[in-house]
Amino acid sequence: MGKTNQVIRLGSRGSKLALWQAEFIQFEVEKKTGRKVEITRIKTTGDMILDVPLAKVGGKGLFVKEIEEALLSGGIDLAVHSMKDVPTDLPDRLAIVAITSREDPRDAFLSVKYRKFEELPQGAKLGTSSLRRQTQLLGLRPDLSVETLRGNLDTRIRKMEEGRYDAIILAAAGLRRLGWEAKIAEYLPEEMSLPAIGQGALGIEIRIDDPDTREAVSFLNDRDTAFAVRAERGFLKRLEGGCQVPIASYGRTEGDSIFLKGMVGRPDGSEIIRGSARGSVEGPEALGVSLAEQLLARGAKEILDEVYRAAGN
Repeated sequence: MGKTNQVIRLGSRGSKLALWQAEFIQFEVEKKTGRKVEITRIKTTGDMILDVPLAKVGGKGLFVKEIEEALLSGGIDLAVHSMKDVPTDLPDRLAIVAITSREDPRDAFLSVKYRKFEELPQGAKLGTSSLRRQTQLLGLRPDLSVETLRGNLDTRIRKMEEGRYDAIILAAAGLRRLGWEAKIAEYLPEEMSLPAIGQGALGIEIRIDDPDTREAVSFLNDRDTAFAVRAERGFLKRLEGGCQVPIASYGRTEGDSIFLKGMVGRPDGSEIIRGSARGSVEGPEALGVSLAEQLLARGAKEILDEVYRAAGN
């Protein structure tokens, strides 16, 4: 019967959300192909370093490196990642072969005391681990005190519920996947907080030389999401963004064209450059690059140079 009957080994981080995502893919692949999928939990650098802001740890690939190493060594056959964690440069022998239909890409505002972001009082303490969110929300409310918030979703929510933060910002997608949408006080519109590159989409990564696994997972690819996320990643790659730079991009596939928005800003929110572009699904990455060039020409280069310089110190 050949390899097609063999068990497919799926590598995942051990967090509640990562396991939900892995189990979702496990269920879909088993239902579609009849093959058995086994989940292997893998601890990543990002899971182990919880007391330091991600920007200080290095930012790129913190939640995927060990999983990719297991793929390359043949310990697992496929990995499921949140696309927003995946660096734009993949190891030579690996490829993202499917990007799943996107869950709600927006950021979510959570608070025990306040129902809306605009209700936060002067100097309120806002928790987030993301420079992208910090930049945009300080741009709206420079008076807020933004503090680092790390840990799995349940840990972050518990810290807020214990009163250590007046409010926190999380990705709506993860909360909805775990059935915790009732905890969301407000969905932040993209005009307020443009989402992270790939937010809400899952990526399926395999070895390039593994046609059996490719065949087993290719049905998971969602055309519209994949085109949009590829455009967002083109934008990110041109700006050389790790996951901890104040960069955001969100695309929508509309038939045969993609509408893409982008943002680069100073971490203190004092300067934010936004732009948008439309292009064909024939060249999603090229659309991302052209939007990045537009923003670079309008001052984003100076901002990013400063951010990278500060991070290197």
